[in-house]
Parts: sequence; C-alpha cells; structure tokens
Amino acid sequence: MAGVPSTRQSLGKYGENKAEEHLQGLGYRILARNWRCRYGELDLIAEHEDVVVFIEVRTRRLTGRFGYAKESVDGRKQTKVRQISQMYLHSVKQQERKLRFDVITVEMSALSEFVKLEHLCGAF
Repeated sequence: MAGVPSTRQSLGKYGENKAEEHLQGLGYRILARNWRCRYGELDLIAEHEDVVVFIEVRTRRLTGRFGYAKESVDGRKQTKVRQISQMYLHSVKQQERKLRFDVITVEMSALSEFVKLEHLCGAF
C-alpha cells in the first residue's frame, strides 16, 4: 500500500508531515523542521500570532505496545526541548521572543492507517 509507513523512522516522518499540514492549515508559518544542535533535535518550529512555537511531534500505532503518544513527552523530554529551544533562539538572535511549547500526537492503527491528530497548545 503506497504511503503507508512501515518502519519507525518512516512512521515518525509521516507524523511530522501530518503535523506540518495541520499547522499550516491553522495559519502557522513553519520556520524549521528537524532543527539540530549538539544537544538534540526539535521536530517543528513555527510562528503563530507573533509567538515562536516549538512543537514536539509524537506518532504511535494504537497497539498499546509503547503507550500513548502524549505520555512519552515526560519531564525529562520537556527539559531537553526547552534547552534546545534556547539554542535555536540564540542561533537566530531572537532570544527575547514570546514562545510556547506544543505537542502534536498522531495516532495510527495497527495497520498503519491514520486515525487521529491531537494538538495540545501550551502543553508544557
């Protein structure tokens, strides 16, 4: 079946594509995707209503094997995203910008069919 993600990496990329489409549909301007520094990676960085939004995207199959997508953005991950976001803001010389941290979860069936997308604004 064409377009069906089969590996973990392709599943994640599929989720990021869905999240980006969702954000653009809401009027967000995508600033960066998979921005990397030595501390890690930010999935999506966008701008919306004069706020820089850092979006962590989690994609899971609904098999229950690895838990729910939003459960995986724990305190440790939140701290890491905050740290990396500061590196990004410093690199683009915009440290004084208003910012927000969102989580977008993309759920897939056990057969890798899209089920739903949930956007948690200001998740942490």
